[in-house]
Amino acid sequence: MSGGNPPGAPASGTPAPGVRLGGPRAAFVWGLGVAVYFTAITYRTGLGVAGIDAADRFHINASALSTFSILQLLVYAGMQIPVGLLVDRWGTRKVLLLGIVLFTTGQFAFALSGSYAMALAARALLGCGDAMTFISVLRLGSNWFPPRRGPLIAQVAALFGMAGNLLTTLVLARLLAAFGWTPTFAGSAGLGVLVLVLVLLFLRDRPEGAPTPASATAPGRGPGREPGYVRRQLAEAWREPGTRLGMWVHFTTQFPGMVFLLLWGMPFLVEAQGRTRAEAGTLLTAVVLSNMAIGLVYGQVIARHHRARAPIALGTVLATAAVWAMVLCWPGRAPLWALVLLCVVLGACGPGSMIGFDFARPANPPERQGTASGIVNIGGFTASMATLLAVGVLLDATGDDYRIAFASVFVLQALGTAQILRLRGRAHRRERERVVASRVEAVHVPV
Repeated sequence: MSGGNPPGAPASGTPAPGVRLGGPRAAFVWGLGVAVYFTAITYRTGLGVAGIDAADRFHINASALSTFSILQLLVYAGMQIPVGLLVDRWGTRKVLLLGIVLFTTGQFAFALSGSYAMALAARALLGCGDAMTFISVLRLGSNWFPPRRGPLIAQVAALFGMAGNLLTTLVLARLLAAFGWTPTFAGSAGLGVLVLVLVLLFLRDRPEGAPTPASATAPGRGPGREPGYVRRQLAEAWREPGTRLGMWVHFTTQFPGMVFLLLWGMPFLVEAQGRTRAEAGTLLTAVVLSNMAIGLVYGQVIARHHRARAPIALGTVLATAAVWAMVLCWPGRAPLWALVLLCVVLGACGPGSMIGFDFARPANPPERQGTASGIVNIGGFTASMATLLAVGVLLDATGDDYRIAFASVFVLQALGTAQILRLRGRAHRRERERVVASRVEAVHVPV
């Protein structure tokens, strides 16, 4: 079965007649969703600046500490498709509310954790709630804004997520030093309570008068009870070349920057490159700032020039590979300017990964957007988990040879690039067919 719209419905991505998209009301509602995502990111990245405190509190070594990051990514990636299905069936408001409850509970439990096992369980719960935020925000943006603004809206949402990362880097470490573990993490859980109240009071799935997606209106059937619903949603989303292309774009672009920020950047800069912790922290901050700046540029360019998606994505992969190769092949330690360049280029990985959603969005009708976004989002996090493990194993096997360990980046980049090149033409042809079909439907007048 093809993924077309029901008879008489507007073409995919086209607002219903009489429904006004955009404006202050849309910005306010979407802003609430972004606030939830911002909160989730501050919780997700908190361990990045509290690693030493966590090792002391739970009496664990570096390998056990890295399990926190790997477990969180594992839960996040594993939840993407179920969350996408839930967004399509329940709508964004219900999924966001569930996500807030889960990640706030996880943050509070982490604050009170006195054992390694309890802390792991708390981070898994937090990761489960975190997984429900970004796909919901993407769907919220597509419900409230015109399709042409989709790329910019997605990049701005990601920018606010990186702002949460920046807030963690700049503020949480100082709060930990001033107040200690439990007051800092328990106090930060109050932000989750605040956004929970705001979402309950003010957030709505779509503007007044907008039709409810068909997947959420099966008569007499609750979410997920329609026979074959899950299998059909997944099969139809995966059948679209744009969905698969989006997943491989996300897979190939995101993981170098995420692995660097999440775990291995600090050890690489300090142990392999001889930088102080303060210098390494400044370089990691440069990755975040670069991400925010490049995200705005990518969003503006793609919103105006849709055909620039694939060239920008492939250019991001090529630039990342080239700069990594330069730093890793540099005789001895790389100079500061080369490390700064590396961090600036790694900042493009997050915005580059967002392009994956710009391929999946026009390939799927509104009632399948969440499922398709879940498939796309699983790509980068799968690659990140694989690289986190590969770098750790290779460091142990080679006696902390970071050149060999980080060479694993090139393997996954080559795999992903081959898949992007294989699917790009097919996805573009399918998109053109949809555009032509939409125009024919728009001008057809029934007799």
